[in-house]
Amino acid sequence: MIKLFYEISDFQIENESFFIQEICLLLKNEGMYIGNINYVFCNDNFLLDMNEKYLQKNLYTDVLSFNYSINQWICGDIFISVDRVLENSKLWNQSFLVELKRVMIHAVLHFLGYDDQNKMDKKIMKKKRSFI
Repeated sequence: MIKLFYEISDFQIENESFFIQEICLLLKNEGMYIGNINYVFCNDNFLLDMNEKYLQKNLYTDVLSFNYSINQWICGDIFISVDRVLENSKLWNQSFLVELKRVMIHAVLHFLGYDDQNKMDKKIMKKKRSFI
């Protein structure tokens, strides 16, 4: 089950089902099953606090993901900074929703074992993000 939660009151995704369907399609294409995937949409400060607390990093980021997957059952918590997504969409001249989808899929790809620090995986991740 994929659930969306909002830590900030002035943000809501209008077409939640579209994003959920995209994640489901990705997992189906990968031969994986949907366990419990929780997306939490928050602001920069909320995510900065989490980054400091759990990863000992004092920097802003667009997404933090905590993977609880077991075998082919994909599970985890994904925290997304709406502030960072908006900033990055402007920086890369993308619409906010395109950038949001990219970040949402990117986090799930990490759950599947892809590592964007590895050149080959980074290429594969980019290809998979653009397929969906």
